[in-house]
Amino acid sequence: MRVGILAYPGCFASEVFGVPDLLTMAAHVSGPDGAGYEVSVVSPRRRVTASGGTVLAVAPPREVDVLVVPGFELVPGLDVAAELAALAPEIAVIRAHAATGSAVVSICVGAFLLAEAGLLDRRRVTTAWLFADELARRCPEADVRPEHLVVTDAGVTTTAAFSAMYDFALELIGRHSGARVARATARVALIDDARSSQTPYVDARLLPQPGNDFSRRVMRWLDQNLAARYDLAGLADAFSVSTRTLLRRFADETGRSPLDYLQSSRVRRARHLLETTDRTVAAISAAVGYRDAGTFAALFARHTGRRPRDYRAAFRRDIT
Repeated sequence: MRVGILAYPGCFASEVFGVPDLLTMAAHVSGPDGAGYEVSVVSPRRRVTASGGTVLAVAPPREVDVLVVPGFELVPGLDVAAELAALAPEIAVIRAHAATGSAVVSICVGAFLLAEAGLLDRRRVTTAWLFADELARRCPEADVRPEHLVVTDAGVTTTAAFSAMYDFALELIGRHSGARVARATARVALIDDARSSQTPYVDARLLPQPGNDFSRRVMRWLDQNLAARYDLAGLADAFSVSTRTLLRRFADETGRSPLDYLQSSRVRRARHLLETTDRTVAAISAAVGYRDAGTFAALFARHTGRRPRDYRAAFRRDIT
């Protein structure tokens, strides 16, 4: 199988080499009679300097079976439009490769390059959870699924944040070399090949917080009363407005309902308690406003993709 990694100025160097390195491990695991991988780092430029000033040796674009597009340093305040405009030669390579009918893969925010090439319209896609909303705004015709780790739709594959490149690589190895080789490669590399969602890793504190003064005051009130029964009429009275006005203003400013925000806030608090305390699930459930632990567990699983006990087993940490 021929795999090309499209390098470009400012791309993450680790995302250029992560997939090839795992494919190299898979080739060793499968042995001399196993399926092989021919990997090349390509670019329409003669010289490419990746993130951190790493200079990459590149070859001209060539015909490959899979073209992998790494991500780049997308930081708050970055002019994404200008960044993508400067990558016009790479966008052209992506578009030309897709026109041959061969597979195209983006790692993390490499999805923004695929969007600029017109490959994400009317497709299910994912990207780093931190930038999923931005991708949806820039590419409204795409069906962005921020909970997924790897999404393939009609020959185009997109992955979640950074380490999801390994989830993609394991899928590729499984298809090309077989499930046994993929599992063995995961063991050799100490990669979790059983995870299925990036939702448990989302830290809402890092997300841009929508809303103006009114909705922010409502959020603060809800945060301070997590364990109290949700009472829309009482909440409206606390802010001297009608329930209808409260719902309308909160939705206009945040795009969601107060109850939706409260549930998210309760789950965020429960995650912290599961990670840092030995309190029982029932006690944590009560602490965030749920007398029925089963109802709480179902809500928690819907938001994080894991039941509370499974979440604690994966993310428990000692705080000293």
